[in-house]
Amino acid sequence: MLTLRHSYPEGQSKPVFRVPFLIAIALAIAFGGGIWSTLVALDATIGFGAIRLGAWEAFPEAQTAKADPYAKSHRANAGKLLYASAEGLVFTAAVDETGARLTGNCSYRLTGHTPPARFWTLFAAAPGAAPPSAQSDLPRALNSRMVLRDGDGGFDIVMSATAKPGNWLAVPEAGPFRLTLTLFDTPTAGSSGLIDLSMPRIERTGCGNA
Repeated sequence: MLTLRHSYPEGQSKPVFRVPFLIAIALAIAFGGGIWSTLVALDATIGFGAIRLGAWEAFPEAQTAKADPYAKSHRANAGKLLYASAEGLVFTAAVDETGARLTGNCSYRLTGHTPPARFWTLFAAAPGAAPPSAQSDLPRALNSRMVLRDGDGGFDIVMSATAKPGNWLAVPEAGPFRLTLTLFDTPTAGSSGLIDLSMPRIERTGCGNA
């Protein structure tokens, strides 16, 4: 009996092996791309319902049981502490009053008052970086009990990579950074009048050697 055989050029795979290989590549790209895009989305924002006050942004329900599924996923991914509605409220700022990105190459002034709170903390860190360590040699974090105030209770904080007199918050030496202001035990968190709050102003004072 005559048997017909089809010969393939040297180095060319038979179609029967090529199809499963291409399917495997397509699945790897689909699953890998899906996981990557999800992680990017979780890092890009906290959730829905953002409130903007000048340069500051807050998600009042992101840390409560009323948070949307997206915010809950973000919180779980970051391992953040869950606050009750009146226990804490977190504000972040990545830009100054003009909308320019905060960067360690420039110096800034943070002036004014915070909303009413029994205690508040403030720190600067690169996007996605962990909060500064308490053992840091530089004042990378400040709180309401250590900040010097003027006669009406306001404060003037200099934010710079180099040391400054008075209230100084050390920021990363280069690249963008983000401010995180957390209000603890504040009636503001459970209030419907968040948009009427007065937040500290962030003003750039110079860049480089200026």
